Amino acid sequence: QARLVESGGGLVQPGGSLRLSCAASGGTLNTGVMAWFRQAPGKERSLVAAIRWMGGGYNTRYADSLKGRFTISGDKAKDSVNLQMNNLQSEDTAVYSCAATSRTLITGRMGVPSEYDYWGQGTQVTVSS
Repeated sequence: QARLVESGGGLVQPGGSLRLSCAASGGTLNTGVMAWFRQAPGKERSLVAAIRWMGGGYNTRYADSLKGRFTISGDKAKDSVNLQMNNLQSEDTAVYSCAATSRTLITGRMGVPSEYDYWGQGTQVTVSS
């Protein structure tokens, strides 16, 4: 089956920026929704952002706590998605994972990890103090 592969994580100082990328490898997903989740040690996995394609358009959802610092973009035809992260803070330190499903999720389900069928291995983002 197809897998998702993330890249772009690393170590950055507070206030810095990183751009994460994710793309399918080994197959075509016919993607309906792709998303970024993150998980810090001792905490639950939580939604960062998601993008949903319908017809020729798309819409997005963000975690309220990010307050516009993060921007998701992607290409349905390429089964790829990016996450631009600006003004990073120490509390953003986590493993960031890419997820995808071929189904079109309603807005209220886009932040539920169990709705996604494909996951990447995760990429570490560390924001130093």
